[in-house]
Amino acid sequence: MKLKLFLLLVGCAFISKVSAQQGFPFDNEIRAFKHQDSLSFPKPGGILFIGSSSIRLWSDLEQRFPAEPIIKRGVGGSTLEQLVDYYTPYILFPYQPRKIFIYAGENDIADGKSAPFVAKEFAKLWPLLHQKLPKTEIYYLSIKPSPVRAKYYATVAQANELIKTYLTNKPNSHFVDLVNVIYKAGTTRPDSSLFKNDYLHLNNKGYDKWQAVLQPMVK
Repeated sequence: MKLKLFLLLVGCAFISKVSAQQGFPFDNEIRAFKHQDSLSFPKPGGILFIGSSSIRLWSDLEQRFPAEPIIKRGVGGSTLEQLVDYYTPYILFPYQPRKIFIYAGENDIADGKSAPFVAKEFAKLWPLLHQKLPKTEIYYLSIKPSPVRAKYYATVAQANELIKTYLTNKPNSHFVDLVNVIYKAGTTRPDSSLFKNDYLHLNNKGYDKWQAVLQPMVK
């Protein structure tokens, strides 16, 4: 009887572990953030930057806004869908931020999702934020057109427009246009010199462009 119970428990543990690995993307990064929080939990009222690798790889984000309580929580190649379905209870709501800057949606499109799908996912996220954090200012950072993903430019533009329209008249909510500032002068195409060699992630010059737009909003 004891042996059967032991085998049952082992089996359940194994199934749970496999399910967690399959059902919770980038769980190792979330665990790392929670470990970091256990050592030094951010004070309420901070400024949260959350989203995918464009946030994660912004290596000097905190140094660019040294007077502000920045909390950086970028997660790998995560999607807006994953942010809605998995991450909010772990690396968003607990911090009680006064401002949230969200960069997510680009990877959904690269995975083949449509612009209406991305907008629909954001339309799921916004009510959750407004309900849990009614006084928090919400800033949605527009999806960037990355040179390596040129075939998705039209979808990116449509998703941005749909989310911008959705946020119209929403309280404490802002659509932040970061597309035009990375265009090559005189064109409607991104300036590849603002990107790393992968032509997907911004380099320091690219983040200079973002900072110039975000500076007054962060402060």
